[in-house]
Amino acid sequence: MSVDHVVEISPAGRSLATDMRELWRYRDLLGLLTRRDVTVRYKQTAFGLGWAVLQPIILMVVYTVVFGRFAKLPSDGVPYPLFVICGLLPWQYFSRSLTGTSQSLVGSSSLVSKVYFPRLILPLSKTFSGLPDLCVGFVLLALAMAWYRVAPGWTVLLLPVFVVVAMVSALSVGLWLTALNVRYRDVGLMMPFVVQVWMFMSPVAYSAKVVPEHLKWLFALNPMVGVINGFRWALLGKSPPDPMAMAASLGVMLLLLLTGLVFFRHTERTLADMV
Repeated sequence: MSVDHVVEISPAGRSLATDMRELWRYRDLLGLLTRRDVTVRYKQTAFGLGWAVLQPIILMVVYTVVFGRFAKLPSDGVPYPLFVICGLLPWQYFSRSLTGTSQSLVGSSSLVSKVYFPRLILPLSKTFSGLPDLCVGFVLLALAMAWYRVAPGWTVLLLPVFVVVAMVSALSVGLWLTALNVRYRDVGLMMPFVVQVWMFMSPVAYSAKVVPEHLKWLFALNPMVGVINGFRWALLGKSPPDPMAMAASLGVMLLLLLTGLVFFRHTERTLADMV
């Protein structure tokens, strides 16, 4: 049987707008994967979402004793337990989302190799699945603020902005890590170490004011510096974050996001073969 002509089917030109429209068409899948992640995380656990409260409570007590009582670190004029929990909530969300995002492609290898869908949905679902824990953590924070009789001011209206910045920060770094993890599984092995070191490089247990002046420009390149300082400003109403430091944090975050999207899209072509 002779073949008169050959028809080649190829994808249309890709752009950011095209990707966003495709993600919107698959929004139901994004919701399904997000709900699955939340359900699987607490399946067959006795406390369920209570772990989202128990973990920050334990860490708050440990940090208060070690850093507040023993090391006597400053807390910007607020009770140290309240100070540290305002840093723990965004950090725990970021670290959980970053770890999940970095493993998103490898962890869903059977799905990636069998069904087509926008692969960006996988890391995105990990950033959304951490939000229920963050919301439960805010209940603990509200109780702590009531205990210490600290009322939020108008700055609390800016809190959703810093939550979005935390989400984008986790996604921007996670895009690089999850794409690299497909090629080099060392990424998954080093993630616990990376998260631990990153925590000490972020003002979770200490104030950004203790950082030496000549190192503040380097410190500000950490996207979580702006997020944590923003959380404390929005909730406790103390001194606002340094505008230059915030601009540096946001600039690094946007740079990582744009380059991460490009690198992820480039890797996406061969994902099914490597994963």
